This record gives sequence, C-alpha cells and structure tokens, in this order.
Amino acid sequence: MKQSLYLECYSGISGDMTVAALLDLGADEQVLRKALESLPLEGYSIEIKRVSKAGIDACDFNVVLEEGYDNHDHDMEYLHGHDSACDGNAGHTHSHSHVEELGHTHSHSHTEESGRHHHHFHRGLPEIKQIIEASGMNEHSKELANSIFKVLAEAEAEAHGTPLEQVHFHEVGAVDSIVDICAAAVCIDNLGIENIIVTGLYEGIGTVRCQHGILPVPVPAVAAIISKYNIPMHFTNVRGEFVTPTGAAIAAALATSYVMPETFTVKKLGVGAGKRNYEIPSMVRAMVIEEAKETEYIYKLESNVDDCTGEALGFLMDKLMRAGAMDVHYTPVFMKKNRPAYQLNVICLEADIKKLEDMIFTGTTTIGIRRQKMERSVLNRRLDVRQTSLGEVAVKVVQLNEGIRVYPEYDSLVKICEDKGLSYMEAYQKVIEEV
Repeated sequence: MKQSLYLECYSGISGDMTVAALLDLGADEQVLRKALESLPLEGYSIEIKRVSKAGIDACDFNVVLEEGYDNHDHDMEYLHGHDSACDGNAGHTHSHSHVEELGHTHSHSHTEESGRHHHHFHRGLPEIKQIIEASGMNEHSKELANSIFKVLAEAEAEAHGTPLEQVHFHEVGAVDSIVDICAAAVCIDNLGIENIIVTGLYEGIGTVRCQHGILPVPVPAVAAIISKYNIPMHFTNVRGEFVTPTGAAIAAALATSYVMPETFTVKKLGVGAGKRNYEIPSMVRAMVIEEAKETEYIYKLESNVDDCTGEALGFLMDKLMRAGAMDVHYTPVFMKKNRPAYQLNVICLEADIKKLEDMIFTGTTTIGIRRQKMERSVLNRRLDVRQTSLGEVAVKVVQLNEGIRVYPEYDSLVKICEDKGLSYMEAYQKVIEEV
C-alpha cells in the first residue's frame, strides 16, 4: 500500500513545530541529535520535551540560544507589542532577509533597551551551504536542507527586488533557524517517506514587526513562496502570524502534493507544539496515511475514422501498444450520411500523448484527435512467479480490501498450453486452483 506523510497546518507552520511533529511521529531523536551536533555552529543547545497545548499532549522542539546569540524571533513583545490583540509566550522562528552589498558572513551587535547584548548574523546562501556540507548529515538530508534554503533565498530576493547573490539573511542566517531547517531535513530523511502532502497553510490577520518595520501578514517572503509554488492559503479571523517564512519554505520544498486522497487510513500520528498562544493553539499535526487505492490520471485519445481498412487499423493497434499505450480498442459507429466507421480509443499516460498522436496521424486518415483527461482508481498489484503442477507460471497479484486475487499472465499460460497440449481453459482452471 502507498504511504504518504500529511502535514496538517490548520494553525500555521514553523520550523520548530514541524520538527516536533516529525519527532512525535517517530523520527529517531538520537539520529537527529547526532546530525545536529555535527553542524559547525556554536551558541545553542537542543531541548526536546513533552508539553500540553490546549490540553493536547504534544512534542516540543526548542533551540535554546546562549546569551549573546538571542534575537527578536522569540520576543513576542517585539513582534506584536504594537498589537494588543496578539498575546503569547516565546514564539517560533521568524525569518526575513537583510539585503546588503557585502559578500561574506559577518555579525554585529547592539544593546536593546532592556540592556541585553545581541549578536546579529548575516549569512548568504553560499555560507549556509558551506555549513550544511561540512556537517555529518547524510547526502539526502543535505539535499533537502539546501532545497529549503534555496526556496527561502529566492523568496527573499523576489520580495526585495534584488539578485539572489545579494540576499544576506538576518534571522534565517542565525543559529536557531539553521538548526530548525537542518533538523526538519534530517527527520524527513529518517522517516523515509517520499510522498508528502500539504493541503494548505492557514494564516492569521494583522501585522508583525521585523527588520523592515511593521508589515502585514503574510509577510513578503511568505507571500512570494505561496505565489510561486501555488500553495493553497486560507485566512482565519484570528490576529497573529501563523505561517513563518521558514515554515512556508519547508512546505514548498518538501510537498509533493496539495491534494488528499479520497479514502485512507491513519497509521501514525504526531503533534508538534508551537510557542505562541493565540486563540487557535499553535500546533502542526503530522500523519502517516495509507491509501486504500492508488489514484492516478490517464488520458483518452479518441478519433473517428471512416476510410481506413481493417488491416491498417490492426497494424496501428499493435504499433500503439508497443509504443506504450495502456489500451487500444475500436468501436463501430455510424457517421454523417450514415457512413460506417470506427471510433479509435487509446488510453495512455500524459507523457506518451505526443508520441501516440503522431502515430495515429501517420497511421490513419484522421485529421483530428479528441483528448480527455480522466482519473482512475487502480488497485495495488505486483508481478510474481508461482510454481504449479504444470510448471512455473507468471501471475499478477492484485490487492483487494478483503485479500488478494491472482491472475495468470496470458503469454505465460499460452506457453504452458503449447508445451502440455492443453486448451487455454484447462490450463487456466488448473493454475487458478493451485496458486
């Protein structure tokens, strides 16, 4: 059965919420800690614990920054102090870029009104890639992490109208954001599920403060990401920022589908808690789901042909099947002026349309082909070889809800008939009884 990872983002998405949900789902904590310890970064530690969020037991993943490495990302008074409707505790990672003409990693510090001393790091995409490549993460995890950062860098470049190479991240270049993104990549790799579904992102309303002033949500980077990757976006009536640029980049880089299957079962479930307290509790829920049936899209090519011989049509059928058509058949029809004709029907995948249409135009007298996209439900199946009293026979094993069904393959059964001198039905019945 086909398994998928579904990220449910009804109360937004951020880096730490995603990592926590994946850990709760079953990603190996020790594998994650080992990978993060290999990052050439300092000034932080990792804290993983259980918390209660709106009465729901959830996992909490927290990058604890040392004094001097902290920033405004977790300062709710700074982020929403101008908006009394937004209340909460320390928040999840917030990422906006700082565009500069500098070409190297640098940092500077300043003293806030509170008297705390803060370091602000500005790293470009090349510097972040160097950090990832120097780590002990496996190649697939590195590839995923780089993909997330690339999505984020392109969004920031578009939002600020600047070339990609001139984008130097402020918050996302900081330690906690690098750790969040690398952690998400490691957890996804560890779970080993390639199909990832994100049906949409849910965002609040109002404004948030960042390096560029007070901006409306979704912030420019998030807006650029959901626009470029066609991610469905839903707005709630709750004031606050639910979708961070890091969270949006994770969704864009990892999602392979934005559509849920019609029917499925939930095999595993994990809940990751956020750190903000809005009217809607900040949580990401991750599920491993299993589809009962495999759904895919196919195309039907259709054409009416009234002046071709049966031999020409038979030759074309064989040629189309050898070229990748899934099925070919002809239906007798009557056309205008009551002319007898045949309707050609070809079932194929989208990738084969051009090739098969060229064959139809060349092999018949038609001057037009109708095309229709169709959805089909397909049972999971596999080819196998079974030993019978008549010898080895190739079979197709089909998975049904109530069990399996086995079908002998035609060519294999024909060979048995020829070798044993049996009729097709005799051999078929014998094989069905034994497999």
